[in-house]
Amino acid sequence: MSGDRTRRQLVAGLAAWCVAPVAVHAADVQLPAPASLAGGLAAALARAQPLVVMASLQGCPFCKIVREHYLMPELAAGLPVVQIDFRDQRTVRDFDGATRTHDALIKAWHVSVAPTVLFFGRNGREVAERLTGGDSDFYGAYLEARLQQARTAVRS
Repeated sequence: MSGDRTRRQLVAGLAAWCVAPVAVHAADVQLPAPASLAGGLAAALARAQPLVVMASLQGCPFCKIVREHYLMPELAAGLPVVQIDFRDQRTVRDFDGATRTHDALIKAWHVSVAPTVLFFGRNGREVAERLTGGDSDFYGAYLEARLQQARTAVRS
């Protein structure tokens, strides 16, 4: 009887341990949504960095990979990274000070693929080639090359 009870407790404990990580990761981690792109860019340039903007789509598995495996670590290391979302009606002040929805910005930038990572420098101009899509074994290398190009552009 004691052996059955111990076995049931062990099985229940293992089941709880196996399920717990799923519950923790159920909600996607998001990058910060900017209130003002002009303000974000000014802060980035003050640190000699580009402003990196990820155009994301809710539920996009490639967006999740790019965000969590590539951009969140860059954000944690001090790179200014923000997220703008397709179909999102939240508002943000654009580089020119005008208020637009996330979705309107994405359309104005002619972004059609999620994820797309954009690199902005002075005057809200793109300073490196966009990184479009997320299905590549070399994504980290592509991102690093564009970051290097963008950093060079904002420092010169």
